[in-house]
Amino acid sequence: MINFVYRLTAPGMIEVHCEELRQDGQSVLLRPEYLSICKADQRYYQGNRSQEALKAKLPMALIHECVARVVRDPTETFAVGERVVPVPNLPAEEDAFIAENYLPSSRFRSSGTDGFLQEYVLSAPDRLVRAPQSVSPQVSAFLELISVSMHAVSRFERFSHGRRDRIGVWGDGNLGYITALLLRARFPAAELIILGTVEEKLSYFSFADRRYLVDRVPAGVLCDHAFECVGGMGCRPAINQMIDLTAPEGALALLGVSENFVEINTRLVLEKGLRLFGSSRSGVRDFADAAALLDENPRLGQYLESLVGGEVKVRALEDIHQAFQLDVHQSFGKTILKWEK
Repeated sequence: MINFVYRLTAPGMIEVHCEELRQDGQSVLLRPEYLSICKADQRYYQGNRSQEALKAKLPMALIHECVARVVRDPTETFAVGERVVPVPNLPAEEDAFIAENYLPSSRFRSSGTDGFLQEYVLSAPDRLVRAPQSVSPQVSAFLELISVSMHAVSRFERFSHGRRDRIGVWGDGNLGYITALLLRARFPAAELIILGTVEEKLSYFSFADRRYLVDRVPAGVLCDHAFECVGGMGCRPAINQMIDLTAPEGALALLGVSENFVEINTRLVLEKGLRLFGSSRSGVRDFADAAALLDENPRLGQYLESLVGGEVKVRALEDIHQAFQLDVHQSFGKTILKWEK
């Protein structure tokens, strides 16, 4: 069958490619239904990556957050018409100690390998997770981002000590919101403190115990552990404030992506015996755990609905450009593409 793939060939330029799609007896044929734009997609679309990175990655179909319908499954793992979430991480091997999302041999959709801006997609059945039943398909479209927070929270449980009375989250954007929401679900007795830069965005965190602007934190605030969900140019001040406001031997989770090196106060890290660990992307287990957590806690889905921002029906190439332009001006929430190509 002929498949139409929408590839970014240069910043702001998308071309349609017609390719033959051959389904074997081990692959599931999917039709994307709802897609969600990630900041990483925007960095490619806007050209906010190095020339070396753009040259190495493009041309490439964007989008790694998606929910799709099963069109055909010769493995009989899924029913035709069933809604599934494809995992963009594509591991080539297994390792007893290193997770699939950290293996250098793994490929990742929309980062060197075509993402989901396609009419149809082929996937191995073990790269698919049934969409949660308790949330809308628009929320399921960004289950990948939820799984990233789930992965970080799971690693936090492994790396942190057992005193979790006060947990701080730096970042008032989408990633900070989702991470804080999962922490609220996993550690309901903990005091949850949110620190951000925009008062209007902090107002969305109504489930938190305390919310502060980073330049108006009262004296005496101290967290047992902390999560950095800022990224970009804000990484440096956020991480250093976390170091200042985290108690000795606390764990600091770093989730935000920065294109630049970040200077941190290593002297205080050593003095306090802090543990800093990074988390990036996620694996199929994190997707399944995130979906299960949403189905077990329907109220989480109600909060996540507030992240559904603009929705663009994609029927022509121009609609894709419209969606990216809408998204770049959206300070909070996710831009959803309803794929009708």
